[in-house]
Amino acid sequence: MEKMINKVYDGENLLAIIISNNFTESGIHFFTPNDFSQQLAYMKHPKGKTIIPHVHNPVPRQIEYTQEVLFIKSGKIRVDFYDTEQKYLESYVLSQHDVILLIKGGHGFEVLEDIEMFEIKQGPYVGENDKTRFMGITSKETIIK
Repeated sequence: MEKMINKVYDGENLLAIIISNNFTESGIHFFTPNDFSQQLAYMKHPKGKTIIPHVHNPVPRQIEYTQEVLFIKSGKIRVDFYDTEQKYLESYVLSQHDVILLIKGGHGFEVLEDIEMFEIKQGPYVGENDKTRFMGITSKETIIK
């Protein structure tokens, strides 16, 4: 049986959190600790539940690394994980309605089926200064988890 939540590590460094499309839990479930610059939660509420209206206060934040969330609307994609030194670690296959939070390290992708997905990350985007590109593995070298 597929795990509902997979955490990808390089030693003690958390690189990613993958939430299966089969995950379900009543109420609010945060996958991230409070100190992450990108917060990821799942919410399941019954009909009639009210959420008290609110505004978010301006709070200065300093962000060092871009963290991004991908929501797979349809299709399949393989995500390859690399450590901060660009060494390949392992791969996972994401399918329709899976969600991933990319936290640290490197990552690359190969589209396995036509895909539609959403990407959510911090801004502003600073162009080529936002990332360092490097040569990744081939599909024959993957270790699928």
